[in-house]
Amino acid sequence: MTNFRRQILIKIFMLFDLGILAFSYVVAAVGIWHLTEFSSFAAFFSMRIKLLNILLFLGLFYSWHLIFSAFGLYGSKRLGGRKQEVVDVLKAASVAVIVLAMVALIFRVRMITPAFLVEFWAIASVNLILCRLLMREFLALLRTHGRNARHVLIVGTNPRAEEFARTIAGRPELGYKLIGFADEEWEGNRHFEKNGKSIVAGLDHFSDFLRAHVVDEVVIALPMKSFYSQAARIVGECQEQGVIVRALNSLFDFEQGRVDANELDLTQVSTYSTNLCEGRPLIFKHLLDLIAASTLLILLAPMLLIVAMLVQFDSPGPAFFVQERVGRNKRKFRMYKFRTMAADAEKVQLDLEKLNEADGPVFKIKEDPRITRLGKYLRKASIDELPQLLNILKGEMSLVGPRPLPIRDYQGFDQAWLSRRFSVRPGITCLWQVNGRSATTFGRWMELDMQYIDNWSLWLDLKILAKTVPAVLAGRGAA
Repeated sequence: MTNFRRQILIKIFMLFDLGILAFSYVVAAVGIWHLTEFSSFAAFFSMRIKLLNILLFLGLFYSWHLIFSAFGLYGSKRLGGRKQEVVDVLKAASVAVIVLAMVALIFRVRMITPAFLVEFWAIASVNLILCRLLMREFLALLRTHGRNARHVLIVGTNPRAEEFARTIAGRPELGYKLIGFADEEWEGNRHFEKNGKSIVAGLDHFSDFLRAHVVDEVVIALPMKSFYSQAARIVGECQEQGVIVRALNSLFDFEQGRVDANELDLTQVSTYSTNLCEGRPLIFKHLLDLIAASTLLILLAPMLLIVAMLVQFDSPGPAFFVQERVGRNKRKFRMYKFRTMAADAEKVQLDLEKLNEADGPVFKIKEDPRITRLGKYLRKASIDELPQLLNILKGEMSLVGPRPLPIRDYQGFDQAWLSRRFSVRPGITCLWQVNGRSATTFGRWMELDMQYIDNWSLWLDLKILAKTVPAVLAGRGAA
């Protein structure tokens, strides 16, 4: 499940919880209506609702939302157990009832009696628990059928690592796909591999393995007394590349990011992540992507059709250039552009490598002979990038984010920290686009990408989009 879909699901869950609480409140009120001065339903519904009552009720809803969030009801439950989730729901519902009782006492709400509070707590708790158990079963069913899978690498080849591997293999509902194990050479490895376990990486070149493979999570199961320094280094390398770390104990002093504790079959697991902040801003970012991409594709459809025909008329070959690029967490995807070069441009590039004018692993020639006559104008106005709106609708790209790099450029990265730019979804525009584009050095380009990741906010996205328009119109740094 993508982060966007997960965030949408969480927001729906939040609204659903508040709906359950409102429903429980009404049912409890109807259950005790005959004990109040309201002798009939007509009298109950004919009472005047004051502005203060409305504000009071909205305040209750907001406080219930804060309580549920504080008890972790909207965090990831992939590794959590049913029992713990039920306990958390009961605790949250109990605190919500206590807040309701305090409000009734302070504002003298006669309807809220002890009997009302008990009935409200029972109805709300049962419905909240049933809702979560059903959602847990639904997600488990999806993961069992291969959806929402997470690629995990276990560091360590000891019995504790094997036990963790058996645990996730025996619970397909968790949605983990084991890549293999990583460890240094030692006498137990031979026995370990004879048992069908695959050692896919060593500890010395662990960072290189992360850069070359799709790894969503790393689980550290090394003995801390003798491998603490190596484990700490691996955590740092994962931090550089934006990979989530889970440790089978809590001996690390995580300096940055978020750390969450879960228990998986009595095994304590601490989780560390450097991903972008979650919540409403990220939801709005993805909604903005979908709405803007859909709207632009509809409005620009006639122009896109004309450009496609002009590209084919200008030079032999297809209208679109489709190339495999490196996306989030190094997953590869097919990126779309209008073709601005000769159809055999990728083959010819091998002969032009010696003319490369760009510093770093990227390839750029100011007067590239492969560019077509129409291609120069399409590039200058960035019209060639418009088909990437389809990549946005597919969830592979965003309006704003680090530019997706070709596999050839990515393979030329020689510093691990650069891989952290792939911890977020790539975009059509970013800080690099509005700060010189092709005229910017590779080092400055990477610095701007990291600056975007570290300081991301919805407001930053909006500012970048606002600056992109004049930058494109002026053709600054286009090549």
